[in-house]
Amino acid sequence: MITIGVEEEYLLLDPATGHPVPLSEEVRRSAGLGELAEEGEVQPELLQAQVEVATPVCEELTEVAGHLLRLRHALSTAAERAGGRLAATAAAPLAGTRVPITGERRYLRLHDQGGRLAEDLLINGMHVHVGMPDRETGVAVLNRIRLWLPTLLAMSANSPFWEGHDTAFASWRTPVFGRWPVSGPPPRFADHADYDQRIDALIASETISDTGQLYWQARLSERYPTLEVRCMDVQLRVDDAVMLAGIVRALATTALREHKDAAPEPQCQPELLQAAMWHAARYGLSSTLLDTEGRPHAAGDVLYRLAEHITRALEEHGDTRHVEPLIHRLLREGTGADRQRDVLVHGGMPALIDFITRETALGTGEDGD
Repeated sequence: MITIGVEEEYLLLDPATGHPVPLSEEVRRSAGLGELAEEGEVQPELLQAQVEVATPVCEELTEVAGHLLRLRHALSTAAERAGGRLAATAAAPLAGTRVPITGERRYLRLHDQGGRLAEDLLINGMHVHVGMPDRETGVAVLNRIRLWLPTLLAMSANSPFWEGHDTAFASWRTPVFGRWPVSGPPPRFADHADYDQRIDALIASETISDTGQLYWQARLSERYPTLEVRCMDVQLRVDDAVMLAGIVRALATTALREHKDAAPEPQCQPELLQAAMWHAARYGLSSTLLDTEGRPHAAGDVLYRLAEHITRALEEHGDTRHVEPLIHRLLREGTGADRQRDVLVHGGMPALIDFITRETALGTGEDGD
């Protein structure tokens, strides 16, 4: 059983204006999580209008769902007490006054380095950690799953609006975050030694100060014995987050098996992989997707190929029932970006803010749209 953990980042919004509000410290302090919050389940983020949660290490997707629902409920309640609302959208739909940087040393240093880039990071991701037996194996798995990152991004797209306008992107978070020096899809590495040598060279260049600034869309964690997939937008619904977590674990399980069986490693030129990520961020599932070889296909066909690729791994973990029905729902109802756009068309910006914050607190789509 490969273990799994999920991190989610949220915005804190003013319920009247929809603007981000700097309530992070107050919300984290009053969330009522007691000692659990001190153990790292609730954390600050770069900007004071953001908050991050992290589940404990889990073996079952039902555990992931339970923790995310519990944490969202606690933070939503605390946000309302503080005069705000919790929002699981991957980019702030509206802009107000500039949000202060969180006063921790690493965040202040990031602001010194990036200036306006740091101030613009009102964006929220979802990170999935999967346990790896060792770092050498982790690099081998990373080389194999990196080609599926565009598909994961397209499925997760949930950030179409920025500063009150439709960006035309399904995931505006992706190009915003891609402005940092070490970002985008990771390169292929020869082995673990190559991975470490190239990171050492980046740090020696003084372009980045430490491994925390390796903003590749998938990487080895420096804190945990895990592979961390970071390409996805935060999700409106917990069940969609659980679906994506199950897919990531199944991809890692499949890659691990292929590595042990010495199956040929799939190849894709770096420029094609970069183009596939841009295409996925631009269109989500509303157009074609580039497959793992960089060729365009109907989005549904690529998702069908993904499901075939991971079927055995889903069955081994008992995750099929948490993943396959939601893939079908995603194709039927669209991504979070599609749903946000539909709400805006029919109800305007106030309806959109209400929709995002309601979905975040509810955690599922049971309340209807």
